[in-house]
Amino acid sequence: MNESNDRSTNQGSGGRRAQCATCLRAASACICRWIQPVADAAAARAAVLILQHPMEVANAKNSARLLHLCLPDSRLVAGETFGDLDALLAGPRRPVLLYPDTPGERAAGIAPPPFDPAAGHAVGGDILLVVLDATWRKSRKMLYLNPALQALPRLALRDVPASHYLIRKAHAPGQLSTLEATAYALAQLENDDARDAGRFAPLIAAFDGFVGQQQALAAAHGGGRAAGTGPRRIS
Repeated sequence: MNESNDRSTNQGSGGRRAQCATCLRAASACICRWIQPVADAAAARAAVLILQHPMEVANAKNSARLLHLCLPDSRLVAGETFGDLDALLAGPRRPVLLYPDTPGERAAGIAPPPFDPAAGHAVGGDILLVVLDATWRKSRKMLYLNPALQALPRLALRDVPASHYLIRKAHAPGQLSTLEATAYALAQLENDDARDAGRFAPLIAAFDGFVGQQQALAAAHGGGRAAGTGPRRIS
């Protein structure tokens, strides 16, 4: 397991491409121009813990790093199994998993009750929104390899707009990027209109800029899409 930080080599010696120390991408593909820190993010009801599958770490089309940089109080941890998951989930905030109600899990008796944001407001308390950054298949594997995740109440998205994720193929309606899903979930928790992401709209604006940059890079290299394939997690 590796926790992301903002320290990285910025050298291009030895034939290696220079790397941005903030976004951890090649300097020529730096995405830092799109970072839009969300105003008053620290005052929001939910903090964000992003659990990123290792295969997503170096994926050029992955949005989790940009999400992390736009949410200063978020944590980004890479791994498939998390031995210190209990410690990551511990604290005054109630952990809630951003994940849909998956068919078959309730019949098998392993699906926890859904999280009700309205009820949460009634009882008070802040939330730790746990986000799995992976393809749908890999997110399910992460879920089953980490029993503590299975036990968390789940937040499913509702009434969200179509994805802006034009650089990665979706294999089913309703599939969103990790950044989009998190932005809409945060808005939903704040009782904002999830269709425009409410106070978290800057996240969507940042994502749109990132997608446009990836499209331009792909076009410059003679491709219709940026490199990489795979359906995103359904949220």
